[in-house]
Amino acid sequence: MKEIIKHLESFATEERTQLFDRVIENRTKYLTVVLEDIFQAQNASAVLRSCDCFGIQDVHIIENQNEFCIHKEIVMGSTKWLDLHKYNKQENNTREAIRSLKAQGYRIVATTPHEKDVFLHDFDLHEGKAALVFGTELTGISDIVKEEADAFIKVPMYGFTESFNISVCASLVMQDLTTRIRRENVAWQLSEEEKEEIKYEWLKRSIRSADLIISMWEEKNKLICNT
Repeated sequence: MKEIIKHLESFATEERTQLFDRVIENRTKYLTVVLEDIFQAQNASAVLRSCDCFGIQDVHIIENQNEFCIHKEIVMGSTKWLDLHKYNKQENNTREAIRSLKAQGYRIVATTPHEKDVFLHDFDLHEGKAALVFGTELTGISDIVKEEADAFIKVPMYGFTESFNISVCASLVMQDLTTRIRRENVAWQLSEEEKEEIKYEWLKRSIRSADLIISMWEEKNKLICNT
């Protein structure tokens, strides 16, 4: 992987590769965001933009009744730097997503008031990786998420309105938790292998004809190995 990354870097500016290195150091998979059946493109795009800003690399998108769409002017190209994982092939895509996330060691954290909930600032980050689930604009998270959730969190509110807009809620949650994982003794950083994989993908997405460049490099190295 290191060799092909070095080769691709020769097709990018030094400023771009240095920027990649700086940003990758602040990327995390300790927290991930799950969007269940979001139907408003503005909200979907605002959440993705916030994920990039707060350094969350993976976003899991569940499509049950609604297709996930983005608004280009709001998302501001952030999808280019995120890894989006879609669940839309099964009869019950929410269960499929939860099963996959739990298999990866994530706690399912529902962002909704519940009898077992805790305020956002009291959520224990030391218990392991967390998948933060945000539900549809009208009804919130599904009953399946509530049944499968390992924890529930709520954002403090002091006014008459009972809930935040989903994109606002997601931003508040991410800002709090991504700040705290950096202050507390939590192993939130990416592994070296993960950093390499992400940088490789970013270079591919940034360089014109990257697939052709990679193919030619692989063919050249195959010939060298065979001589």
